[in-house]
Amino acid sequence: MIYVMKNPKYILIDDAVNNINQKVIVKGWVASHRAMGKICFIDLRDSTGVIQCFAIKDTLKNFDEIKKITIESVVSITGVVKQRPKEQYNQNLDTGSIEIEINEFNVLNLCKSIPMPVHTDGYEISEEVRLKYRYIDLRRSRVHNNLIVRSQFIRFLRDFLIRNKFIEIETPLLSAPTMEGARDFLVPSSMQKGKFYALPQSPQQYKQLLMCAGFYRYFQFAKCLRDENLRADRGFEFTQVDLEFSFITKEEIMQVVEALIIEVVEKLGKKIKQKPFPKFSYFEVIEKFGDDKFDLRNDQEKEEGILAFAWVEQFPFFKQVNKDDKAEIRDGKSGWTFTHNPFSMPIEEHLEWHINGINIDKIITQQYDLVCNGFEVGGGSIRAHKPEILKATYKIMGYTDQEIEQSIGHMLEALSMGAPPHGGIALGLDRLVALIQNEKSIKEVIAFPMTYTGNIAVMNAPINVDQSLLEEDLGLKVIV
Repeated sequence: MIYVMKNPKYILIDDAVNNINQKVIVKGWVASHRAMGKICFIDLRDSTGVIQCFAIKDTLKNFDEIKKITIESVVSITGVVKQRPKEQYNQNLDTGSIEIEINEFNVLNLCKSIPMPVHTDGYEISEEVRLKYRYIDLRRSRVHNNLIVRSQFIRFLRDFLIRNKFIEIETPLLSAPTMEGARDFLVPSSMQKGKFYALPQSPQQYKQLLMCAGFYRYFQFAKCLRDENLRADRGFEFTQVDLEFSFITKEEIMQVVEALIIEVVEKLGKKIKQKPFPKFSYFEVIEKFGDDKFDLRNDQEKEEGILAFAWVEQFPFFKQVNKDDKAEIRDGKSGWTFTHNPFSMPIEEHLEWHINGINIDKIITQQYDLVCNGFEVGGGSIRAHKPEILKATYKIMGYTDQEIEQSIGHMLEALSMGAPPHGGIALGLDRLVALIQNEKSIKEVIAFPMTYTGNIAVMNAPINVDQSLLEEDLGLKVIV
């Protein structure tokens, strides 16, 4: 066999199959290490894959150094890519038909003992340890691949949306408090002491203002923050795919979103149970499933990781306030609050009831939810694009004219200046990726998630702040 000994070039591991008989440089982490007398094997891992490398004592000057290397150390290997005998192929690796004979070996950073193994799936390790050392946990092939799929998912979504004439626009993170069913995270202003910004629960008002600005179709991958109870499929911080359309009906929005989901999910190689997605009324699913988040799969389909999407529509606009929910009590001054968001439009047949504030419990909204495998993965509505309709919503919830002006006066003004009919939807990016990857928790598809107690373990946050800093810069005093 004649080898072409050109000056070695640095390659990623997944490109090694295209460099057989070439001298190359690969760099990465030592995934495993086996010393067997005069030969030593290393499985080297980078962000693209794993490859077997081997060193022979008689041909490597620092052979003793490679024998002592620790797992997860960062190394550089120069060597020749060789074809392995067919009987020695490793069918579990994309690079299983090749290996690298090591000519040069350099340690770039020696790793001390790591706090947890990364060769397992990680489910057996406590959340506290995994999230404190998340930069180690992310080396785990399952979690690493989850983030790669998340990246692909976002790319496919963006490709579809731009192809369908959506404009990607970012909206502010520092905003004003909004009524969206949870507590706001407040940010004190140092320039205007005693006043606060709110971090957005969603870009709801901004995306409607963009429709008022004449943008036909908008999208963004929006960071949203809600101070609410934590669970496996919900965190303080999450990402949603935010879409808004002008001059469109509810049915047309659902058609576009359905086409988007089908294209992206199938590009990722996943199977969908039923196309088009079945549609149910809210009252139908409550009677049939007892919940508006339901799973249409049978046991075999669950084992196969099939995705069962469905639409839920015809929601009641209002519900009676839950007296155990502080946010609902605050929002629903009259004892009535919205079921989804206050910016929705009632169905045409109930518009007069809505304007006059009668038959409140019977008003149906043009709201629609997308559910999948027992989870809500999206929700949206046709919006109230006339000021009198939005104002009527707040009247039903018990707001005075002064309180309405203080809360949404800017929106009422915008809607009175040529706002087009519009509607939209927000898709839960974290939940969708978790379902696609058959993960039970969204934490498995987020790079640096919070713990169940609301801590950012890798950064040890939240933290105490020096009281003098709060008083001098912000005019605040902490009372615990």
